[in-house]
Amino acid sequence: MDALIESRPGPTPGAAAAMPPEATLLMPVQSLSRFDKSQRRRWTLAASARKPWLARIAVFGGGLALTVYGGWQMYRVIDVGGVTLLKWALLFLFLANFSWIALAFTSGVVGFFWSLLEGRRKFEAPTALHARTAVVMPIYNEAPSRVFGSLQAIWEDVEATGLGRNFDWFFLSDTTDPDVWIAEERALIALRERLGADCRVYYRHRPKNTSRKAGNIADFVTRWGGAYPQMVVLDADSLMTGHAIVTLAARMEADPDAGIIQTLPLIINRNTLFARVQQFAARIYGPVIAAGLSAWMGRDGNYWGHNAIIRTGVFAAHCGLPDLRGKPPFGGHILSHDFVEAALIRRAGYSVYMLPTLKGSYEESPPSLIDVSTRDRRWCQGNLQHSRLLFTKGLHWASRQHFMTGIFGYLASPLWAAQLVLGILIVLQATYIRPEYFTSEFTLFPAWPRFDAERSLALFALTMGILLAPKFLGLILAWFDGETRRGGGGFFRITISALLEIVMSALLAPIMMLVQSGHVTHILFGFDTGWNPQRRDDGSIPFKSIVRKHRSHMALGIVSLIAGLLISPSLVAWMSPTIAGLIFAIPISWASGQLGIGLALRSFGFLQTPEESHAPPIATRANTLASELAAGHDDHVDCIRLIHADASFRRAHETFLPDYKRREKGDITPERALAEAKLNDAETIEDAIAWLKPKERMVVLHDRALIDVVARLPQAEAALTVTDGERAA
Repeated sequence: MDALIESRPGPTPGAAAAMPPEATLLMPVQSLSRFDKSQRRRWTLAASARKPWLARIAVFGGGLALTVYGGWQMYRVIDVGGVTLLKWALLFLFLANFSWIALAFTSGVVGFFWSLLEGRRKFEAPTALHARTAVVMPIYNEAPSRVFGSLQAIWEDVEATGLGRNFDWFFLSDTTDPDVWIAEERALIALRERLGADCRVYYRHRPKNTSRKAGNIADFVTRWGGAYPQMVVLDADSLMTGHAIVTLAARMEADPDAGIIQTLPLIINRNTLFARVQQFAARIYGPVIAAGLSAWMGRDGNYWGHNAIIRTGVFAAHCGLPDLRGKPPFGGHILSHDFVEAALIRRAGYSVYMLPTLKGSYEESPPSLIDVSTRDRRWCQGNLQHSRLLFTKGLHWASRQHFMTGIFGYLASPLWAAQLVLGILIVLQATYIRPEYFTSEFTLFPAWPRFDAERSLALFALTMGILLAPKFLGLILAWFDGETRRGGGGFFRITISALLEIVMSALLAPIMMLVQSGHVTHILFGFDTGWNPQRRDDGSIPFKSIVRKHRSHMALGIVSLIAGLLISPSLVAWMSPTIAGLIFAIPISWASGQLGIGLALRSFGFLQTPEESHAPPIATRANTLASELAAGHDDHVDCIRLIHADASFRRAHETFLPDYKRREKGDITPERALAEAKLNDAETIEDAIAWLKPKERMVVLHDRALIDVVARLPQAEAALTVTDGERAA
């Protein structure tokens, strides 16, 4: 057995290769503490040097003016009877939270007017392209039928433009589930059979997912990126039309200053209540928000990690990410790498911008509140980690602002929670603690611990107006856009849908406040979040899991209600939206993941989007292909049994593996030692299937010698027959 294991040859000659020949690029690790500004590239086009100062003054100047006004009004609210230490703390927290929504408001207003002027801009499809473009889709333990079906739909749509010869297609797998890995390879073989031998669809699986998605992309760039001047990066749930992809490629070719060009992905294919709320909000309000961002960012923009095109050589030269000193959650490899990559490309003198009106870019969203919470925890860690990158040398101020936006997006929740707690403490103090009416200092009037109730109500109304204004601006645009209005079910239904979304968001907000506050606390205390694959189906979460997740939220809501009634009924009225959301956290979360509720609303035309009324052909095609692939190939077939039973696939799998390298003596991992020992002891393939654990299976599938051992194992029935024959002899 040992001699056999050491003598296996390389891949089968003549079989179709998983990847094209390598074309390497150097990707040096970038310094965060040093940068020579004289090395920054100069703009080639005069248009690249223009700055959107008017939009920036409107967004940031307007946001600052609103914050000052809101802070002054809050000061006058708490100034009645003197400002105590608790009141000063309340004012600080109010300013921190109010500044956030004020900036979102002014950006939304700018986006509204930008949309009125530029929102109908269309992009003509190019008739020719000159450069080769790689379309890469990183995948990690995804359902192969779905991702391979999606890529085939994109491939077909690009081919229909007549420019398909300019694109090569890559699945970059970091999958750690051995059964899913084998299912991916089977899906690749099936896809190549459907598309023909010259489809140029490739597949690479990494034995170790070092640095996660950033490392996955970097591995491709350093090994094959030299053959492609640009690459379109997709996510596992991405869909892009052929028109969108060839337009991105043409824009990149025509703009030598561009480093990243980002699209605005719309959410599609969602049916649970929570996902439909997100889908509707993204479709109606998202374009206004994106237009505002695009207007003030100009060419100093951000990158969201997918549905964008990147200049490959620039990415290789300037986006080698260092590992941060220390351990996770703040040390180690950089999680939210996309923000950092955009900042480094901009630092090097290339532009990063968005095309918010380019249609044909789609993605999906998590199906329930708990799924969002799981994803949010990882995003929270990545964004808080950016606090260590804020003072990176040479960054553009807009890049630092993007970091701050991401950081404060999660700190806002604990700050809001602290503001609520402080408000309760001040009311409690005013109700139960006897005030010191006459202090040691001589005054004509006593110091009453109270608020200006009328001004407080007016400030609350102002805050709600500023918070909701971007939603209403998006709704107004939808009313006046015939395609959007009709696709949303008409004026009445789209208006009712917007009100439903606002109510649902108000109920979800306090739950997410506590969830995100928990994430922030967890990370600040040094706990790493890990990296679990995102659930992308519409299946419901078990009710027990929902209760376990939200029972503390419900308990806090009940305690808040009782305490509020004991302190002051007016306090309960003021906090009623927060208290209601917490008390009903369990049923709200349960309802959010229900497919039936979402489909019922859809049947009545509520929370409907134009992409549902008239489904994009590429989405319909992708769903059909996914169903066909799932019917023809099981996404979770037992990998060891398949490798043993299917000699043709076994040869293909060995061809997909990298060239054989002889193992040095003494270089033995625990997983390989266990796998080899178990295979030595196995008398039948059933023994191997029963004994090999997932990590050991991964070792076997990466090793041609161990695969050969698996292939030679007899089945149980054959082994019993031989044993009976030997006994008879």
